[in-house]
Parts: sequence; structure tokens; C-alpha cells
Amino acid sequence: MFTKTWLAGPILFAAALMTACTTTGVGTGETRGGGSAVNFSWSSDNATSGMMTATFARSGQAFNGRFFQITSETRYDDLQPLWVGWGRRWGGWPYWGYDDGPSFMTHYSGRVLANLTSTTGERLRCNFRLVRPSSGMSGGGEGKCQGPDGAEIDATFPSA
Repeated sequence: MFTKTWLAGPILFAAALMTACTTTGVGTGETRGGGSAVNFSWSSDNATSGMMTATFARSGQAFNGRFFQITSETRYDDLQPLWVGWGRRWGGWPYWGYDDGPSFMTHYSGRVLANLTSTTGERLRCNFRLVRPSSGMSGGGEGKCQGPDGAEIDATFPSA
């Protein structure tokens, strides 16, 4: 009698490979003006996107969400999660105005963008310049995040 047990080995092997490809890292930040320290952590299971958390050391408030590395292959429509809670675009930051096309992608190529949300619905929008874009977040970077009140956080991610 023919059984499907022969599939178990290849399926477990494929699952192990996918798990092995996950990369993780950390970063640090501080609100401008010497305010609260912020700890960042991120994980990615592909080359250009993943999940990120920013936790304020003093209050313990955490913000979570997706991050996206902008490359020449990025499709603008894939970035829709970035606009949630901020309107269609992030007004007030350069190149985030009404241009849905090439100047946006060209300006932000080699950067990581994120939209993080707290459990209370507050948001942080983040823009990081990568040190080695071909390595993604693992290559390190620096940038800033901004809350809805305009307060900014300077962030640094060491290379892994």
C-alpha cells in the first residue's frame, strides 16, 4: 500500500531551511534633547521586509510593526502598511508628498521605512539609511523615528 509518509522528510527539511534564513538584530535610540532611551529589535525572514519593535526604556511603552527596505524592485503598492494612521503619505518628510512614482523610490532606495503602532494606537514612523544596503538591516544603519506629536528619536543599528 502506498502512503504519504515519504513527504514528511522533505517538508521538515524545507521548514528547517526557512527557519534558518531568519535574521534578527537590535538597535538603540534616544529622543532628541536627551530624553528617554529607546531599544529597537527587528527580525526578517526575507531580504527586504520584516517586523520591528521600539520600546521606550523609561515607560516600557512598545511600538510594533512592519519595516520595508526600498530597492529598485520595490512596488509602491507594497508599501501600503506605511500609510496607516498617517494618511496616504507621511506629509512633512521630504519626498513623501504627492509623488507616487520614481522620485520617491529613487530618494528612498537603500533605506528602511517602518510604521510602528502601540497597543493604544499611537504611531511612530521611521526612516533609516542603511550602511550596506545589499546586506539589509544586518548591514547596520541609522536614522530617525517620529511620533504624532512631532517628537523625534535618533536611532542606530550596528552591523551584525
